[in-house]
Amino acid sequence: MVEETPAPVYGRDRATPPVFLLTIDTEGDDVWARPRHATTQNARFLPRFQALCERYAFKPTYLTNHEMAKDAAFAEMARDALARGTAEIGMHMHCWDTPPIEPLGALDWLDQPYATEFSALVIDRKAEFMTRLLEDGFETKITSHRAGRWGFGAAYARSLVRLGYEVDCSVTPGVTWTRHPGLSGGRGGVDYRNFPAESYWLDLDDISRPGSSALLEAPMSIVVQKRPLWREAARRLLGKTDPRMIWLRPEPSNLSDLLEIAERKRHENADYLQFTLHSSEFMPGGSPSFPTEQSIEALYRDLEILFEQVARDFAGAGLTDYARTKAASRQSAFRRST
Repeated sequence: MVEETPAPVYGRDRATPPVFLLTIDTEGDDVWARPRHATTQNARFLPRFQALCERYAFKPTYLTNHEMAKDAAFAEMARDALARGTAEIGMHMHCWDTPPIEPLGALDWLDQPYATEFSALVIDRKAEFMTRLLEDGFETKITSHRAGRWGFGAAYARSLVRLGYEVDCSVTPGVTWTRHPGLSGGRGGVDYRNFPAESYWLDLDDISRPGSSALLEAPMSIVVQKRPLWREAARRLLGKTDPRMIWLRPEPSNLSDLLEIAERKRHENADYLQFTLHSSEFMPGGSPSFPTEQSIEALYRDLEILFEQVARDFAGAGLTDYARTKAASRQSAFRRST
């Protein structure tokens, strides 16, 4: 097993900076195309991103799914980073093709059903399989997680607690996935519009509210875009009332959104800022967003600018580092109250 190092202490008291959480859904190539069989060529493009993170002393968490866990190129890079304490490996589960395979329909590979559409028993078996696969393959305890397609629920959370997980990052505050189908004829994904936007300890009966469990939820950094009053008034006259949610997630030509989120979180005194991207988005043609080498170079130019700004106010940390800091603060507060 890789030797664990003590979690750094970050927090709102600003004795040390708040943290920058880099969460990478580490999965097969161009999952948006819904391939029948996953390939993992994108693993060869991750060392460049890892090197960029290390230059800024940031620590990405690679939330790794079934096919990437078995990719030799990714395993080589990840084991090296783990040994040097410069990355974390977490779990990411695509339920439709994670063993044990228990299909919901004939076209699960095409429908990509949400975890919330499988039974609690099936989710528990799949989560245990993935945890053992990652722990055996990377020789480290796996304690961080994100659900595939952001499909998280109470039964899933209870499985994670049983398996020793400390932090989840599946919640997308202000965003609903109910209009995004999973299983054909199903009800779609989870509605996160009324979930907290900052970290909280999960209630294992209702994950939309804080509770007393040992599993920390670190929601994605997503905010409502600020618009000039005249533009907002014009939208309302046109019957457009839904707010535009912006994520700390690079897309072509959204650098201004990324910088806005980072600045707003700094002004709000948030104790973390969470970035996300898919591993395949670092590979030309690995996603719809970045289809060419030129688009990848533009992505890295934006990342340089974003990281330069973020590094002024936020320190690098893995998801589990952050969760353990929160757990220590929680324990300290409990001791003071008794």
